[in-house]
Amino acid sequence: MKRLATALTAILVLAFLVSPAFAGKIEDIKKRGTLVAGVKDSQPPFGYVDEKTNQIVGFEIDIMKFLADKLGVKLDVKAVTSSTRIPMLTQGEVDIVAATMTHKKDREGQIDFSITYFMTGQRLLVKKGGPIKSVKDLASKKIGSVKGSTSEQNAKKAEPTATIVSFETYPEAFLALKQGKVEAVTTDEAILVGLKYSDEKPEAWDIVGDYISPEPYGFGLIENDSKFRDFVNVSLMEMWESGEYKKVYDKWFGKDTKNYIPLTWTMELWP
Repeated sequence: MKRLATALTAILVLAFLVSPAFAGKIEDIKKRGTLVAGVKDSQPPFGYVDEKTNQIVGFEIDIMKFLADKLGVKLDVKAVTSSTRIPMLTQGEVDIVAATMTHKKDREGQIDFSITYFMTGQRLLVKKGGPIKSVKDLASKKIGSVKGSTSEQNAKKAEPTATIVSFETYPEAFLALKQGKVEAVTTDEAILVGLKYSDEKPEAWDIVGDYISPEPYGFGLIENDSKFRDFVNVSLMEMWESGEYKKVYDKWFGKDTKNYIPLTWTMELWP
């Protein structure tokens, strides 16, 4: 019995020593000199490749730059997809995930989340002037979405007779819509706006239907590192209170952009 207790103690000590949270993410980042962020590279205006510079740019990248500057380190971005973002975070390939990820209870068992930094809701992108006006019009029809997203699950619940066709990225799902392989693409309204205006003829497409679900975005963080989580949360609140958040928001979603979405929600601010 004593031998078993000794062995268990040794295992617990070893697990503690190798835990990513033991060293502390902030200390790791400062020692390395870079904040490694997992971002989307095909989802304008959140994160996409600028054809002129061949660099990944976007709303989420600007917020990551703010965090990196506060830490006094450089920003390094790595492209993720909806299906790879959580594994890349838990395996230590990225320090933080900034990839239009909805904060959901069933993801809390795998990772931690920041406070909400963007609020949107799930809708439908369809051919303008067509018969699809709501999710109920998609009964027994095909809907395109992305693997590992909450959108594919929500769409199936909203219209159980529909067939959900999953792609790696939303541009691939949009291409399927243009080719007539699906009747609609469903995801968050803010992403659909970016897809619509990425097309040469945005007037040919429409975003329709009531919100299928609310979609609050949170940054993905490794579990049990409260110091890093607090740093991210306090930094977001500082951005909001100083006006820096609105400055970044207006750059990508303001009235002077093709992706205009009014800022109608308020960030959670701790007293």
